[in-house]
Amino acid sequence: MTQETDSSNSIIRQLPPEISNKIAAGEVIQRPSSVVKELLDNAIDAGADHIKIVIQNAGRTLIQVIDNGSGIGKEDIPLCFEQHATSKIQDMDDLFRVRTLGFRGEAMASIASVAQVTLKTKRPNDDIGYKYEIWGGEEKSFEPAAVEDGTSVSVRNLFFNVRARRQFLKTDATEFRHILKTVQQAALANVDIGFELIADTDTIYDLPKDQSMKERISGMFGKSYKASLIKFREETSYLTVHGILADPKLTKRSRGEQFIFVNGRPIQHRWLTHTILSIYDTWTGEKDYPFYAIFLEVDPKQVDVNVHPAKEEVKFEDERSMIKLTKSVVKKALNEQFLVPDVTDREQQKEGSSSRGFSSNFNFGGRKNTGSQQKKEKPVKFPSRINFDRPEKSSQKRGQSDFSKQLYDFDDQSKKRGAEQEAEQSNRPQRMRDRGFWQLHDCYILTQTRSGLCMIDQHAAHKRIVYEKALSATEAAIPSTQQLLFAQTVEFSASEFSLLEELHPIIQRMGFNVQLMSGNTAMVSGVPADIDVGDEHSVLKSMLHQYKELDGKFDFDERRKLAIAFASKTAIQKGKKLTDLEMENLLDQLFACEEPYKDPLNKATIEYIPLEDIEARFR
Repeated sequence: MTQETDSSNSIIRQLPPEISNKIAAGEVIQRPSSVVKELLDNAIDAGADHIKIVIQNAGRTLIQVIDNGSGIGKEDIPLCFEQHATSKIQDMDDLFRVRTLGFRGEAMASIASVAQVTLKTKRPNDDIGYKYEIWGGEEKSFEPAAVEDGTSVSVRNLFFNVRARRQFLKTDATEFRHILKTVQQAALANVDIGFELIADTDTIYDLPKDQSMKERISGMFGKSYKASLIKFREETSYLTVHGILADPKLTKRSRGEQFIFVNGRPIQHRWLTHTILSIYDTWTGEKDYPFYAIFLEVDPKQVDVNVHPAKEEVKFEDERSMIKLTKSVVKKALNEQFLVPDVTDREQQKEGSSSRGFSSNFNFGGRKNTGSQQKKEKPVKFPSRINFDRPEKSSQKRGQSDFSKQLYDFDDQSKKRGAEQEAEQSNRPQRMRDRGFWQLHDCYILTQTRSGLCMIDQHAAHKRIVYEKALSATEAAIPSTQQLLFAQTVEFSASEFSLLEELHPIIQRMGFNVQLMSGNTAMVSGVPADIDVGDEHSVLKSMLHQYKELDGKFDFDERRKLAIAFASKTAIQKGKKLTDLEMENLLDQLFACEEPYKDPLNKATIEYIPLEDIEARFR
């Protein structure tokens, strides 16, 4: 006997298409760059050899992708916006030999459900094209139109009907950087296609078709790349690995220029990325990120591209062999190009050591290294605008512990005022010897207190000092700037220049005098007073890279993130030998800070070991 179900009591209902499409859009269309990716995939699959991308307000107002591909027939146009409607999958077997970029049939339906979409298309053999409009999943118009061969898709007011999603979008600069990365991926994987990117009337890229890989890379990331790229290729019966590696000297302090493709599809693969970066460790530091574009060609049957809603991840049938072969090929290419640097004993390389602990006289491929390791030692510059005449008073006023007082209470005369203070300053070298400051491995400053041992991390301490000074400079009415004798022109990548435009007012208040110019270039005519002249190029670029790293990890405002980025670049590094006077000045300035015990990212600047703990070790 079958029991009938009363539908009025049912709590499970099938969702209407307009709701299910919005839910699907949450997986596929996460931000404006997701729309750009899906439209680019379709344009490439359509056989276009020129694609134009137009962006307004970082994709919030308009995303338009125009291609000269095969176009769409009249009867297929409405089907484009139906969920799971696709021309690229016919049966189950097709799902395991996918050769196109798009295949699920979710993208256009998802986009149309959360935006106002206008599609114009014409096939080359048709006499007339068509215009189709769909807003929020609802068809508005479908009519003949005079259009050029190919397809143009305009997506306006993204998430106009899902306000919560729109509110979670990041700043225009952040969203545009994601769009830029998406375009870069498509342009690198398809050098036979011309790409044009226009953002708010500015032409960011105008890349002709049929470029060499080196020409394409230098066209996107700067002319400095062209002479520093290593091409490689290795073929096996299972896998073909080829691509471009950059000279280690082109490393940056932020991610973003590392590209991996499988059968032309950009992917993310943590294990493979970690493996490649570990190979570069021989030449670079732990937080340096080199440029590379690596292409893996494998039988589609050996890889599953259907494991991620946005098609960003893939699964290999034999992942271990793929990793092992790729590692071997990349390592071979780098070792053939560069000599492996000799790592000498720390004591032998003290004078010219870098923060990485390598010998200062590396030889890369027979070329003499002219990096910072070879620069002549310069006196350490400490910020001059912080008042540290009487640091003990500043510490006490903020109610700090007796620990900081112990550093300054060895000499009772230090509490006197007026002329006695001048005498104390002249007596500093003797007082230093009395108090016992010394440097451990050119990294830590050690000094005794009344009841123990104090250890100061010189890099973290100076980072706190520079950070507070930079933060206070952004609030000053007139920034402290040293003018350069000759203004310097600095070339940036498109993503760097976009970030520079966003942060330009704050950078100016910090003491930089930067004029934005056309073609992703800027002219620097002044820098903060504590920067060595000649280093402005690397400081400015490093600040932008460090800012991007902080942007996704810490919920700080723009001023704080930029001040941290500036401090991270300009603070003295571990491995820097300091004089006795420099060590004392560093401590004076540290205890004049608002928060001397932590660096800007809350890492300890000072550790204290009580005398009792030290004595206990000898019992």
